[in-house]
Amino acid sequence: MAHLADRRTFLRHLAPVRGKRWIVYAKAPFAGPEAVLAYLSRYTHRVAISNSRLIAFDQDGVTFRYKDYRRDGADRRQVMTLAADEFIRRFLLHVLPRGFHRIRHYGLLAGSARKASLALARELLDVASPPDDGTSGVPDDFRPPCRCCSGRMIIIETFERWRQPRGPPHASATNRETAP
Repeated sequence: MAHLADRRTFLRHLAPVRGKRWIVYAKAPFAGPEAVLAYLSRYTHRVAISNSRLIAFDQDGVTFRYKDYRRDGADRRQVMTLAADEFIRRFLLHVLPRGFHRIRHYGLLAGSARKASLALARELLDVASPPDDGTSGVPDDFRPPCRCCSGRMIIIETFERWRQPRGPPHASATNRETAP
């Protein structure tokens, strides 16, 4: 990182990201910065590399253990040292773009093929499918429940999103309209 101490070199290093449009949306966390760190640490420790694989961090760089799947036996576990900026670059390759989710569901219960997979599994296992009792999973009453009494709310009026509701007209305006 010493080569970036020169101002011109540093500005050349930043040039590619200066052309990007950056939009930052940040607001204060509800439970404080400690909760944010706890939340983010779950992802930084489980995405690409765990703490147990990190061996050292010094002037030489970051030293860590990895598995070389092309080798067998004792040679499979290797140790690598990378410069700090290269380690961070490789780590950030594992950060997903906006809108993507890290958790994946595979197998019989994958969303798109769930019904077909379960039907095939029941057929192969020679198990009868569960009886259809005629009740769909959709409730008849779509009204939201009350948080206090759990009864169903009666919707009187729905407001457009991001609009302030209008109040009733003032009494003086009503009196003017009805006055002869």
